[in-house]
Amino acid sequence: MTTFLETLSPLSGGINALLIIISALTSAFTAAVGVGGGLLMIMAMAQVMPATAIIPIHGMVQLGSNAGRAALTWQHIDRRTIAAFLPGVVLGALAAIWLLIRLPAGILEFCIAAFVLYSCWGPPLPKHALGATGTVIAGAITTLLSSFVGASGPMVSAFIKQGRANRLNKVATFSACMSLQHLTKVFVFGLAGFVFHNWLGLLLAMIAFGFIGTWIGVRLLHYLSEYRFDALFRGVLTLLALRLLWVGIQRLSN
Repeated sequence: MTTFLETLSPLSGGINALLIIISALTSAFTAAVGVGGGLLMIMAMAQVMPATAIIPIHGMVQLGSNAGRAALTWQHIDRRTIAAFLPGVVLGALAAIWLLIRLPAGILEFCIAAFVLYSCWGPPLPKHALGATGTVIAGAITTLLSSFVGASGPMVSAFIKQGRANRLNKVATFSACMSLQHLTKVFVFGLAGFVFHNWLGLLLAMIAFGFIGTWIGVRLLHYLSEYRFDALFRGVLTLLALRLLWVGIQRLSN
């Protein structure tokens, strides 16, 4: 007898349930710490999903999670950053649609990890890099990379970290930027022929439970001091960057 969970996607009912729970936990983690949930989720999805489905499904779930987080913190969003980030997102998405040549395996991971580590531990970016032109470029590059590696959150958050004063402003602006970025995947992978309809039930369930996780995480965020938030934020980014370096080394050595 087919259970409800088994009807959500081509995966088994048990795997669908596990992914729904992971969506709630990783959404809560990102809302409370500021980054990391998306990468944790794509790592889990890579263990149980077909390779062709990982990035488009991950993108749609992250769209729901980030949009929910942006809605809950909308009053703290830096509108000027979003206005500058959006044109870059459009340019990056157009490049992803038409770009047929990918960089050698491992190079993308090295580039992202290097940028994140520099942003966390290196000197501050020049002021002009945080201006409108720099934000457009950041939006274009991270959107393009997101279509190939899925989770560009560490790179976007490292850029957002440089110009934001407080934790709520960082989380809100980051969530809005990521919502725009993940939205482009509907068009990029739709034009590439991916059939979202077969995964619609799982998508909706993961987004719904992701919103619950986001609500819990935002509540936890209010109890974190600025110092503790910044330490957690930088620590998580560093660990994710080191993991990306290790993945890059493995892929280059194969």
